[in-house]
Amino acid sequence: MTIAEVSKRYDISPDTLRYYERVGLIPPVPRNANGIRNYDEASCSWIELIKCFRSAGVQVEALIEYRQLYEQGDSTLYARKQLLLGQRELLRERISELNASLEKLDKKLKWYDDVISESKKEC
Repeated sequence: MTIAEVSKRYDISPDTLRYYERVGLIPPVPRNANGIRNYDEASCSWIELIKCFRSAGVQVEALIEYRQLYEQGDSTLYARKQLLLGQRELLRERISELNASLEKLDKKLKWYDDVISESKKEC
């Protein structure tokens, strides 16, 4: 697949895809005889993984480390698992903070509903 096709498929800009490759988030993408990127299934699998992890808030540095460990093979299974466990804990903390914010927002909205309801009764 061309970079344009991959960009459309995953809703990621071509610049972002090039960045992912440049910083080591994904392995070097195979190229055709003209030097144009030709994304294969392995490249697309990495892009899917990175997109999922980034949407969960996993930091680029952690993902680079994960890919580097992956490239070293099965001897890094424990290290990769530990890295992901740490990222899961950070995500759980973020979810907790978001839930607390949501509760405050819901309370404020209820307050507005009550005030508006009282205001209508007075009319």
